[in-house]
This record gives sequence, C-alpha cells and structure tokens, in this order.
Amino acid sequence: MRNLILAVLPVLIAVFLMIAGNGLLNTLIPYRATVEGFGPTVVGLIGSSYFIGMLIGTWTAPGVVRRVGHIRTFAAYSAITAVTVLILPITVTPMAWMFCRALIGFGFAGLYAVVEGWVSAKAGTRHRGRMMGIYNLANFSGSAIGQQALRAFEAKSYALFSAAAAFLMLALVPMAMTKAEPPPIPARGRLVFGELLRRSPTSLVTAILLGLANGAFWSLIPAYVERLHLGAGTVASFMTATIIGSAISPYPVGRLADKFDRRAMIAALSGATMTIEILLYLAQKPPIGLFYALGFLAGALITVIYPVMTALSVDRLGVEKAVPVSSTSLFLYCIGAIIGPSFVAWLMTLYSDRSMFVFNALIHAVLVAFVVWRIYTEGPEGKMPKMTIEPPEAPIN
Repeated sequence: MRNLILAVLPVLIAVFLMIAGNGLLNTLIPYRATVEGFGPTVVGLIGSSYFIGMLIGTWTAPGVVRRVGHIRTFAAYSAITAVTVLILPITVTPMAWMFCRALIGFGFAGLYAVVEGWVSAKAGTRHRGRMMGIYNLANFSGSAIGQQALRAFEAKSYALFSAAAAFLMLALVPMAMTKAEPPPIPARGRLVFGELLRRSPTSLVTAILLGLANGAFWSLIPAYVERLHLGAGTVASFMTATIIGSAISPYPVGRLADKFDRRAMIAALSGATMTIEILLYLAQKPPIGLFYALGFLAGALITVIYPVMTALSVDRLGVEKAVPVSSTSLFLYCIGAIIGPSFVAWLMTLYSDRSMFVFNALIHAVLVAFVVWRIYTEGPEGKMPKMTIEPPEAPIN
C-alpha cells in the first residue's frame, strides 16, 4: 500500500487542490444564487446545468485522453474550468450562470476521468477499495478546506470566485511535475455501456440512482440550510460537517469493500443513508449540534457508495478500461443528476423544502432492493470473474 500511495501521490495532491476549488463552488453558487433572489427552481436548474455539461464532458473525455494523454488532458480541462469560474461574478443572471455552470461541469468531467482512471488503474483488485477510499479522502478533505473560504469573504465578493480559480490552477503543478508513469492510454476512446450492462449491471443501475439522489442533495442542500435563516456561518459549518464525514469514511469503507462482497456493501450503505435521510426529514429545525451531527453522518454515507461501485466496475471490466469505465459511470451518474435537482426543486416548491429528504430516501430504498435482488440472482461474488493486476512500484523521484 505504501508503494501504491507513493505511485499516485501527485494525483492525490492534484485532487485535493482541484476539489478545494470545486467544493467552494458547490456551496458558493447555490448560496450566492439564493442571496441574489433566485428561487428554488432556478437554483435547481443551475445545479442540473452542471451535470448537463458533465454529461457532455464524459462522452468526450476518453477520446481526448486517448489523443493527447492524461496530463495534457488534465491541463486543458483545468484551464477551461478556471477561466469559466472567473466569468461567474461578472455575469450574475440565471441564464449566464446556467451556461457557465454547464461549462464547469464539462471541465470537471475531463478532470475526473483523468484522476479516477489513474487511481483505479494503478490499484490492484486486492487494494482497489482502499485506494478509492484514499482518493475520496483527498477529494473531500479538499472540499472541506474550500468551504471555509465562505467565512473569510462576503458572498457577493469576487474574491471567493478568484480563490476557486486559484485552487484549480494550482492543481496543475503536481500533475505537470510528476515523474510517475501514467496508466495505459485507452485502446478505444469510447464509453462502455454494453460491457458494463453485461458484466456489472449493479454498477450501471447504482450510478444512475446515485445521480438522482446525490445530484439533488449537493445542488440544493446549501439553499435548504440558507432558507432556515441560520446565517452564512451555519451554512459553511453544516457543509463542512457534511464534507468532513465524506472525508473520514471512504478509507474504512474501502477496507471493508476489499474484504467483503462490494455489492453487499452498496446495499448496506444505501440502507444506512436512507435512515439518515428519514431522520433529517423528521428533525425539521433541530438543535444546531444535532443538525451538524446529521450532516456529518449524511456526508459519511452518501458519498462512499460511488467509489465502491467504481471499484466493482473496474474489477469486472479490467484496469485497461479504467478511464472508459470511469467516464461511463460518470455519464450514467450525470443522467440522474440532471433530473434530480430540477425535479426535487419542483417538489420543494410544491410541498416543502424537506421533500428532498423524502425523495432521496425513496431512491436509496429502491437501490437496496435492486442490489439485494442482484446478489440473489448472481450468487456469491467469488463466482464472478475478476481482472487483476499487481500494484505498481513507487516512482523514483
């Protein structure tokens, strides 16, 4: 594991920095939109726009990686995203923000394809769950740090957008300077829907359902907290508590996913997430400590299902398809995430803000039922073929 971590350390540093910028944006954009007087439906559409752009980006990213390689792809997408972030505070209108948010989603699709494909390809089957856990530790640690910039500047300050862009550009440094060997270039620059459906239907369905639930949660939860009228500090602290939970849980969950059936882990985590969502619905306006605790638990659970699903996908299809598998999973996730924020925003307008938690709990209940059915029909995981590769040696720097 030590050699494996050293082999992907530059990528993990880049992930930490780029997600510090994106984590700040994920809270800042819906929060600033609410401050500007945008209604829940508009905020939801802005959230959906991000995933529309990401959907397009996942379709093109494998071909770009195949054409110019991992590091050049990362540099190009990072530059596009940073420039777009700087445009946001100049044009504060719903249509302009939808367009910019879509372009940011497009950029992050390419960035995620590079870093997730790199980490998955370098890890062997025996270590893949833990490596995806470490990847997510870097991911959500960066996001937790990024949130705190909200405390330093006013929501209408240009400085917050400048900080997000700066994080994205700094992420180029470790990627540009690394001597580590990147993973193999994909043999074909295309998505692998058919293979994923045949070899890992659990992964395919999980990706779509997680998009529905997670897309709604991350796009709308800052606006939900803001509408409780608890202040900007509470918004930042709640999001930080949620993201700290997201940062702490991936590695221990990854260890368990390396020891047990990954499908069973997906079902168990989905059931636990559903329980927290029900508690958030019932809590209405709880004491602030309990509110932060529920946010922490929601973050600890809602984000760890995706990396377990990714590890399962790469187990089934092989490391040589790590980038196409990553892009295909993200494409399917985006289909759900495009629908989720807009639909849940409509439910929140029609009924109440807490409708989000009802919707997400139902999605996770469906996921539990589907995965349990797949385990029953497929049998033990040991009967399913797995592609294996030995962990690489650490790079000599």
